[in-house]
Amino acid sequence: MSIKKKLPLIFCLLVFLILVTNNALHYYRSKYQLLDYNEREITTITKEVSFQVKNTKEGSLYVENILGRDLRIASLAIRKKLPARYQDITNEQLVTLAKEVGVSHITLLAKADDDIIGVRSSDSEEINMSTHDWGYWYDAFQQLFSLVPVKVGKGITLPDYWSGPIEVADSNPEHIDKWGYYYDGSTNYIINPFFRDSEVLEYEERFGPQKIIKDFTKERGILELIVLNPKHFGKKKEIVHSNGQSYTRISAEPYWYGNYNYPNVKTDAEFIKKAIKSKEVQSYRGHINGKNIMKTFVPVFNGDPIVIELVYNYGLIQQELAHELMVHILLSIAIMIIVLIVSFVFSRSITQPIGYIVEQVNEIAQGNFGKHLHLNRKDELGLLTENVNALSNHLRSYVDDLKQSKELIEYQAYHDPLTGLLNRRYFQEKIKQIIDSKESGETLSVLFIDLDRFKQVNDSFGHNKGDELLKTVADRIKKCLPDEEKNIITRQGGDEFIILLVNYDFQETKVAAERVVVSLRKPFSLDGNEIYLGASCGISLYPEHTENFDTLVIYADMAMYNAKKMGGNRLTVYSEQLMKSNIGRPRLESRLRKAIENEKIEVYYQPKFNAVTGTIFGAEALLRWTDEELGFVSPELIIPIAEETGLIQPLWEIVMKMACGQVSQWNKNRSTPLSISVNFSARQFQEPCTMVNQVKEILNETGLAPKNFEIEITESILLNNSSDIVSSLQSLQNAGISISIDDFGTGYSSLNYLRNLPINTLKIDKSFIQDIKEDWGNSEIPEAIINLARSLHLNVIAEGVEKEFQKEFLLSKNCVQMQGYLFSKPLRKEDFEQYLDKIEKGQL
Repeated sequence: MSIKKKLPLIFCLLVFLILVTNNALHYYRSKYQLLDYNEREITTITKEVSFQVKNTKEGSLYVENILGRDLRIASLAIRKKLPARYQDITNEQLVTLAKEVGVSHITLLAKADDDIIGVRSSDSEEINMSTHDWGYWYDAFQQLFSLVPVKVGKGITLPDYWSGPIEVADSNPEHIDKWGYYYDGSTNYIINPFFRDSEVLEYEERFGPQKIIKDFTKERGILELIVLNPKHFGKKKEIVHSNGQSYTRISAEPYWYGNYNYPNVKTDAEFIKKAIKSKEVQSYRGHINGKNIMKTFVPVFNGDPIVIELVYNYGLIQQELAHELMVHILLSIAIMIIVLIVSFVFSRSITQPIGYIVEQVNEIAQGNFGKHLHLNRKDELGLLTENVNALSNHLRSYVDDLKQSKELIEYQAYHDPLTGLLNRRYFQEKIKQIIDSKESGETLSVLFIDLDRFKQVNDSFGHNKGDELLKTVADRIKKCLPDEEKNIITRQGGDEFIILLVNYDFQETKVAAERVVVSLRKPFSLDGNEIYLGASCGISLYPEHTENFDTLVIYADMAMYNAKKMGGNRLTVYSEQLMKSNIGRPRLESRLRKAIENEKIEVYYQPKFNAVTGTIFGAEALLRWTDEELGFVSPELIIPIAEETGLIQPLWEIVMKMACGQVSQWNKNRSTPLSISVNFSARQFQEPCTMVNQVKEILNETGLAPKNFEIEITESILLNNSSDIVSSLQSLQNAGISISIDDFGTGYSSLNYLRNLPINTLKIDKSFIQDIKEDWGNSEIPEAIINLARSLHLNVIAEGVEKEFQKEFLLSKNCVQMQGYLFSKPLRKEDFEQYLDKIEKGQL
């Protein structure tokens, strides 16, 4: 390392150590300063509160004595107004008299057996009230009746008079009472006037410490300020019970001023005892009511001891310390930045633009295409910036085109380009979706419609006019079935239409089908000529006829052909009798089982061509079955039945073993080995681990190299995207086996699964290839799939190539791998060997 680099590094390290040491010292100094300030603030507050408490107590006692003397004056006035016997007095007189003398209520107490009770009162609850259990109050009443001064040591005593202390009624805490009792021997009762509610504690409410406590608790950090009664805090509440009423002594309250909002009674009681015993401030920290607090207990000994509790938000101290630390850290960072800037001032002109370019390139890498870098330099960095801008603009244009292509694919994948109706692919997915998620009692009806005499019209007027006629037919069908939620109308190709009716009963289905047939029976106008077509309609019902959606369509197709046989222009409903007149389902299933048991299944091979080199690089294995009784049976009829009955697994094993064994034999004598692809159904993926092991075992048994084997799966299998399926596909790919998506574009195409799942090849569905016209019209979807495969670094092959112009289009888009009738139909193994020999000898 050069000195030029070492000096800035050492200087930065030294400055860093100094800053760290300074920050640590400042942190601890700030901490102790904040704690010291907190203690001084607590001392000031407690002094102020204790002073207010002392003054309030003295003032309250003075006011209480005045109220007691006022009650004696009221007693003398009452005595002058009342007769000597309580028997001559009514309660109503006492109500009126209480208002005249300015007291809340008046009660007369008289002796009764071993008790002194309320005999008359302006308060109905005081009548017949017993005082025998009132303690020193009862002693005071007896002393009054004895005409001796009251000596209970509570309240105030005057001639012929005693005033009890203030009480709070526990049964009704809103009642705070001050009582007076007068007896001079001239009556047979004690006169008991009393004040109630705000008249008693008005002084404390106006001049007490509550206001200052409230003001202090508004300050930042002080959560609670309360004056505690150390004699009774934490103890059981003292309540006097008498005559159904309960009374609490104010002197026995656990706290006198403030609100106890942060309760921790057991711990607080211990610290209060410590504070009184040691005569020193006590405190502790804790977590109460969701706050980190510090409680401080200050003992005060002005007269009866009290304890002032202050709850401080300790979290504020921590926040302040954190703030101080953050400020110093930020300051240190700023200093370090300045040091670094000064140290590396000469390298900045290079590192800054490089950092800027890296940042912008990262955004471009995250998908923010079209980003434009601004860097005015004439050197290599300026040239790099221009190249990055060009790349960003190119990527933006490419992604925009890709998005448009994807949208076009998604639309055209589900719509017929001629009529705008939904197509066969949409129908297949929709009916499967409805059946898989059906609710109890839900029904489906499939209407398979084929136009009568359409071929003659097409041949007479030409294909363009035939296309116009198909558009008119589509419009008529839509008008007959306007409810798009319950009616799904699709064009399957040519002059075939399939309609799915949701939740129609049998009679409603027939009415709807008849309405369509009658509409198509009406004449069409074509170039001024009236054209009569008609339509044959076949109907199948779910679940009445079958619960398999492929078989449901086959049954509707069979019913339609039966309508054709009967002269057309009518509808026919599928029935078991109809099935027997064609191929009986039970019979077909039985013959298929025997064919599998006796291995009467054949495998045909359709060559895969490299259209540039004109060579065969592989083949697709296709199932074929020709029964001795039934003759040739279409795979489209075999596969749904095999899936439904569970025969698909042994059928798949036969095809796998035969195809892999045959290709392995061919490859023994070839310098360039052939590959073979086999279609896998969803059934194979129900137990992915078992399927992987079976594939490996068959390849090992037949001697076929994994690199020469390819599995073809449909998009519907990938949609599940379960971890087991992904894992099984990855295991196969890791073993060297290729994975191809068959009929790509006919299902729900997701860029996400194409990017994340182990896939090698996209196989363009033959329907897209066959839609291409001679002028290369309707070629948007194949082109988009080719571009998509290229952008994802996937191989692409087109199937169903039957016309030379289709081949030329694919070559123009750099799609060189193809299969279809243009090159060869599926061949038996002997025919495939001869065809292969002719190709290699250049005879074809």
